[in-house]
Amino acid sequence: MTALLKRILPKRLRRLFRATQKSIITWRRRWSLRTPLGYVSLGVFGDPRAVSTLFGFDRGTPVDRRFMDCFLQKHQSDVHGRVLEVGDSTYTRAYGSNRVSAMDILHVQSGNSEATLVGNLETGEGIPAGVYDCIILTQTLHCIGDPVAALRNVRKALTSGGVALVTLPCVSPISRYDADRWGDYWRFTPQGALRLFSAAFTREEIAIFPYGDRKTAVAFLYGLAAEDLEESAFQHADADCPLLIGVRAIKKPDAA
Repeated sequence: MTALLKRILPKRLRRLFRATQKSIITWRRRWSLRTPLGYVSLGVFGDPRAVSTLFGFDRGTPVDRRFMDCFLQKHQSDVHGRVLEVGDSTYTRAYGSNRVSAMDILHVQSGNSEATLVGNLETGEGIPAGVYDCIILTQTLHCIGDPVAALRNVRKALTSGGVALVTLPCVSPISRYDADRWGDYWRFTPQGALRLFSAAFTREEIAIFPYGDRKTAVAFLYGLAAEDLEESAFQHADADCPLLIGVRAIKKPDAA
């Protein structure tokens, strides 16, 4: 209420004016910030069928891969010395530059032509201890029945001061390829990721990074590619609705 109205209006009218003003503000907030039911246009998202059932690979770059690149680029200085990566060497080659002196590609079964090491993170079978300066573990733990055991074996495989760079899905369709072979068990929240990693690392050794928001999560669920979205879509992180979680876990040297 303006100072002029306070001077010229009687006290009773001032109270009425104040109440009316408050009602108008409340009404505007309700109708400007909330779209009435039935007026939302869902567009492509109104169809329950996905645009792609291959995570967008057949259209371009999967949305979650853009965030994986953001996370690994942020921590690329950790990719050095002897490095272990699961499945193939994509990220070691992309972010290791000339800092990598040796590289192992891990696969759980024989037959992968790129694999240099056949081993099981869950049981620890075939995984050497204390030799890796960096372990890159992208979108893997959700396909392991006991991710706690896997992380304990990851820690054992790291050198003192070694770093594990891990990505976890928060929102994702089931990967039928993985589910039919070894399983697709878990999705993680930031709190869940912290609790999971705390079984193998101390709180001071763990850093959690959420990526994405509702828009990118919905786009990924429908199989849209990163190229379907504007660049600004990848600049926002919503801690309450992330698409992907990045975790940097360092095995700090023991105190002397």
